[in-house]
Amino acid sequence: MFVHPDEDTRTDGGFRGERDVLAGYLRDQRLTLELKCAGLDPEALARRSVAPSDLSLLGLVRHLAGVEQYWFRKVMAGQDVRRHYRTEEEPAGEFTGAVADPELVADAWTTWRAEVAFAEQFVAQAPGMDVTGDCGDEPMELREVLVHMIEEYARHNGHADFLRERVDGRVGQ
Repeated sequence: MFVHPDEDTRTDGGFRGERDVLAGYLRDQRLTLELKCAGLDPEALARRSVAPSDLSLLGLVRHLAGVEQYWFRKVMAGQDVRRHYRTEEEPAGEFTGAVADPELVADAWTTWRAEVAFAEQFVAQAPGMDVTGDCGDEPMELREVLVHMIEEYARHNGHADFLRERVDGRVGQ
């Protein structure tokens, strides 16, 4: 186990109301990502899964920083922001650029935490779950974005289980 149940900061549900349920389950998924990466040095975080994949734990942190930025800053808040780690020339830069550099690792966590903080504040201050953002084709409600984010983290936390097991043999909870 990664952490003793008495020290696990994740909840086991118990949320009330739509906003608290969606935000609470998303928070727990975010905490799970941190848990999967805990205690690893830059080399371990940047270790790739299997060739030819660029998937790594560090790549997932960088990717999810970009996902947070896209859905909450761009779609929901309507901000015109330059995407983290991606360019036209390198559309998968969050993964291909995830290398074992302590400064790059620190930047990834700082960026991810800043995007999570923005998202949490946006959700807390939204007048309701039916607030819409511009996703291009049609408006998207905040509730749908939150469900999508829970799914996104759950999928990638599954990847993180396998990546962590490859790094040091630890299996998830």
